[in-house]
Amino acid sequence: MDTAITPRIGLIGLTVADMAASLAFYRRLGLDLPASADREPHAEVGLPGGLRLAWDTVETVRSFDPGWAPATGSRVALAFDCGTPEGVDARYAELTAAGYEGHLKPFDAFWGQRYAVVHDPDGNAVDLYAAVS
Repeated sequence: MDTAITPRIGLIGLTVADMAASLAFYRRLGLDLPASADREPHAEVGLPGGLRLAWDTVETVRSFDPGWAPATGSRVALAFDCGTPEGVDARYAELTAAGYEGHLKPFDAFWGQRYAVVHDPDGNAVDLYAAVS
C-alpha cells in the first residue's frame, strides 16, 4: 500500500428527489447557489477549506448506477455552525416556519453546544449548533 498519498474528503454528495426544493433549503442556511442550478441535474458549491458540497438528482445517479436506491433513515448529518445560541434558535424557527421538518428543537446539550436538528427535503438530518458561552 502506497502511504505517500493520503486521501482527503474533497466532496460530500447528496442525492435529491427535487433539486429546486433541496437547493432552496440550503440557500436558507447561507449557501450561495445560483437560481439557475434549480434546473440542473448536478449542482455544487465550494466551502471553506476546499471542500465541496454537491447535489445530484435521482435520475442522474441512476444514469450511472441503475440499481441505486435511497437509504432508509438518515445516516449522515451535515452540521452548520450558527455562531451563537440565539442563531441556532432563529435558524431553527425560520426553517420550521418555512415548512421544513424539525426533528430536535433547540436545546443546551451536555457537550456545551446549543443544538437542534431539522430535515432537508430528502429527509437528511441537518444539525444546527453553536457553542454555549
